[in-house]
Parts: sequence; C-alpha cells; structure tokens
Amino acid sequence: MVEVDVPPTSADELRAAILERYEGLSKRLQQIARYVLDEPNAVALETLAVLAERCGVQPSAIVRFAKSFGFEGATQMQRLFRDGLLSGNASLGYGERVRQFSQSVDSKLVGDPAQVLAEFTQGNVLALQNLGDAIGKKNLAAAVKLICEAETIYVAGFRRAFPVAAYLAYSLHQVDKKTVFIDSIGGMTRQQVHAISKRDLLIAVSYHPYAEEAVQLIEAATAQRCRVLSISDSLVSPVAQPATVVLQVREAEIRKFRSLSASMCLAQALVISFAFATSTQTRNASTLGGNIRSKK
Repeated sequence: MVEVDVPPTSADELRAAILERYEGLSKRLQQIARYVLDEPNAVALETLAVLAERCGVQPSAIVRFAKSFGFEGATQMQRLFRDGLLSGNASLGYGERVRQFSQSVDSKLVGDPAQVLAEFTQGNVLALQNLGDAIGKKNLAAAVKLICEAETIYVAGFRRAFPVAAYLAYSLHQVDKKTVFIDSIGGMTRQQVHAISKRDLLIAVSYHPYAEEAVQLIEAATAQRCRVLSISDSLVSPVAQPATVVLQVREAEIRKFRSLSASMCLAQALVISFAFATSTQTRNASTLGGNIRSKK
C-alpha cells in the first residue's frame, strides 16, 4: 500500500482518492473505506471507538487508514468531514436514525398487519428523505445526460433488482426511448447484448450481494466501449467501479427485509427528467425552425 504525503483538502478530494486507490487497499482498510464513503456524517461525529466497532476493525486500523491518505491521524480526517459535509446537510445523522429505528423494530414482537405496515412506512420514509442528498444534483444531471445521448438504452437488474430494471425499461418505452430489457430468460444475457456499442448506454441495477450476471454484463459492455450507468448501494461495489456514472441508493431494511421504495422513486425521477429534457429540446428546435422560416 502506497501512502501519500499531502492529505486531501476537502471531503470530495478524499472520496475521489478513496475510489482511485480502493483496489490497492488491504481487505481491512477496504472495510473502513466503504464505511467512510457510505457514512461520512458518522465519521465526522462519532468517536474512534464507535467507528472501529461499526467498521469491524481495531481503532489503530482507522488511524492507519487516515495516515495512508496523508493525515496525521484520524481526528484530522474527521475534521475534514465536519468542515465539508455537515453544514446544512439534511442527511445529517441518517445512519444513526436508521440504526435506532432498526433496534426499535427488531425488539418488538410482530403484532397485527397494521403494525408491520407502519414499520415499513416509517423505514421507507427515512430512506426517501435521504435519497436526494445521497444522489446529488451533479450525478443526477449526468445520469439524465447519458440517457439523452444514448442511441439505445439497455437495462438490466437481477434478483432483488429485477423489478427496478423492469420498471425503468417499461417507463423508457413509454416516453419513446429505444430500450432493450435484458431479462436473461433462458440464460440469454450475452445474446441480448450482442449488438451493444459505444453509442448506447447500459443501465445496471444491483445491490449487495451483487449478482455475478450484472458484473459480467458490465464487463461485456465496457469491452465494447459502451457507457454504463450503475444504480447500486455502494460506490465501491463491483458494479459501481467500472461505471461512467454511479447513483448510490441506500434502501430501508425492516426486519431483515430490504425495500425498493427509494430505487423506484429514483427510477421515476430519471425517466421523467429525461422526458422533460427531450421535450425542451423539441420545443427549442421548433422555435428555431420557425424563426428561420419567418426570416425567409
């Protein structure tokens, strides 16, 4: 592992450095890296002992992680997040709120169906409240731009991610975007993407544990220089690292069942944003054409 002498000067720089060096980190430091990426506010606020417990490592490993990125110690790294990420951030304390909610739910015996519904509703509200801050305007705009520029959209999601991918494919068809839904029926995944090219876009949806089919599909797409939009639960997942743009979604988990509410909401936002973008382009083109004709 190569250590750097000059530490990052902002939280964004540190995130970029972690993503760039992630594969070269030891397994233990990768555990810390993933936690730092997923829980930046907790890193800023919690004690070293609490962070170590949640990462599943010794406190000395977190100090070693910070020093590998040029910091004098963990406190200097934490200060970077406090200065850069916490001011006015609506997602502040999201991870802690989720933990408290999960402890509260898991400690109760299941009563009637209304109780179960209330638990799922509350958990999904937490996830939806966090969604906008987790995605960010820049990444969302970049994702919509990829969809607009692509000649054909290929959409894939396996296992738990299948409903999200199916909804994306259906919705894109509804707004007249040329779309291929990779359903892998009969083990035909490779055959369904045989025509994919650099003019197209692959939207891959996958969450932990990541489907091997999704990883292989992304490898096949990138080999053809096709751009990839990944929807995943981690920026360092095997479906996120090769992607052109990654949209990170942290779903609610209630009584060990993980929801898809935030992912479905994101899918709707992507499709509607694309529809508005293309309608604006059409109106602008019509206006320009009318102006040219009037001058003639």
